[in-house]
Amino acid sequence: MSKPLRILIADDNETDRMILRTIVRKEGHEVLLAANGEEAVHLFETGRPDLILLDVLMPVMDGVRAAEEIRKDTRRAYVPIIFLTSLQDAESLAQCLDSGGDDFLSKPYNRVILKAKIKAFGRMRHMHEKLQEHNRQMVIEQQVAKTIFDNVAHSGCLNHSNISYSLSPLSVFNGDTVLAERKPDGGMHLFLGDFTGHGLPAAIGAMPLAEIFYGMTAKGFSMEEVLREVNSKLRTILPVGVFCCGCFIELDFYEKSSQIWLGGLPDMVCLRRDSGTIETVASQNLPLGVRDPHQFEPVFHELLLSDGDELFIWSDGIIEARNSEEEMFGEERLLALFQQPDTGAMFDRILNEVDHFMGESGADDDLTLLSVRMVDIDEIGLPDFNSQRGSLGGPLHWDFSYKLYGESLKEFSPLPLMLNILTEVEGLRSMSGQLYTLLAELYSNALEHGVLQLPSSLKASRDGFATYYLQREQRINNVDSGYIVLKARHIPTTDGGLLELYVEDSGQGFDHRTVLGKETPNKGYSGRGLPLIRGICEDFEYNETGNAVRATVRWRRTEKD
Repeated sequence: MSKPLRILIADDNETDRMILRTIVRKEGHEVLLAANGEEAVHLFETGRPDLILLDVLMPVMDGVRAAEEIRKDTRRAYVPIIFLTSLQDAESLAQCLDSGGDDFLSKPYNRVILKAKIKAFGRMRHMHEKLQEHNRQMVIEQQVAKTIFDNVAHSGCLNHSNISYSLSPLSVFNGDTVLAERKPDGGMHLFLGDFTGHGLPAAIGAMPLAEIFYGMTAKGFSMEEVLREVNSKLRTILPVGVFCCGCFIELDFYEKSSQIWLGGLPDMVCLRRDSGTIETVASQNLPLGVRDPHQFEPVFHELLLSDGDELFIWSDGIIEARNSEEEMFGEERLLALFQQPDTGAMFDRILNEVDHFMGESGADDDLTLLSVRMVDIDEIGLPDFNSQRGSLGGPLHWDFSYKLYGESLKEFSPLPLMLNILTEVEGLRSMSGQLYTLLAELYSNALEHGVLQLPSSLKASRDGFATYYLQREQRINNVDSGYIVLKARHIPTTDGGLLELYVEDSGQGFDHRTVLGKETPNKGYSGRGLPLIRGICEDFEYNETGNAVRATVRWRRTEKD
């Protein structure tokens, strides 16, 4: 047997009210009575009926007006309204439906039809309640999933002062994603991705992307290595026709340089602070998840930056935003904003202009904007990576040796592997950023100045800096001989431990005394590394020729250790 309903009967004719009350009560339902539309609205608010039988023609307030008032209350669950009427003209009946009615019951009442309609609308209401319950549960589950998603996707350094971003999703989940994480050497990786589609299906791909991005960046993997891993993963898990357009940026705050990978997104902009001019970078790559791993060959764009220069990246939702006349905001209108005399607060200006352009028409795509400024390293400080490992302790007394030859030097970076081994020592985990800086400087010196014989004096200017890295790429592609030896030894002490690092290359060495003797780094783009790492080490010395170096780092236990 179906659940009894609470039925509101509103009719100014007392005889009709009594007839309807008798029929409804015999079916086991509860009855609320109203003599006019105003009483019906009041009883709807206080009596919480499940179904309303509403006469059209009543004094004080007629049925059509009462239905309109009842339908204004959107907080309440759906309540069916059946109009009681002797009207026959189509216009009057249509007006009843337009006011919020669901059906008609003609006078005089047919008991069989009345019972059938009450049962039918009772089933409809029950179905609606079930749908509402499922919807509430789905919303709760989506909110929980959104919290987990945000904790994973936004766990990096998006709160840094040199980063601004805005995500405006069409639904709870966003097909766009923005990621940022510090590198162990003090640099920064940023990624803006736009997955095919919207909502939850589009957002699912961002989870593995974020895990790979944050995990590999924190371990010191290069931008290309992260991109290759992300592409391989997305190619494996995404269905055909689903992919991720994206922009990957690597910033070096010491060298004042940026490396950019752009695949499938609109052109990005570099705004020069001093001149107010802009440079655009166009996509030269297919989106992630399209090519098989062996076909994926990323193309990068190099930009030298000054402090205050700002990079702007956006999803296609920005330029495809439409106004009430279905006109798109467009790239031309967006780039024109950068030509205005005052380019300050450009990030907010873009968002305000797009919002004003759309007006009340609203967005029909995810809108995402990201900007990042080149700053002095002192403004954002060095990275601080909190260990996520569940284990304690780690090995304390050990040593190892690792030697790389010509072909391996061309294809492989040993830095993530080295850092992972070193930070197995619990006391060294909090020093991962400093250790990576130390390893990166020692290894790059051995590779570039030792094996490749590149003179650091080339990096004395911007043009020379570009020449230096062009020659580096050419020479490393042709390297077929030479070697680099990496050795590490850890010794426990009474108050902590001592780490010894040794790096040797097959080159002719260099005049390390002149470089280390400088009180301050060069004002150009070279000579910054050795004075920097000298502050990390307890002891730091080259051999006589300068092709081998030994560095010692000491750590001491704390109460936490």
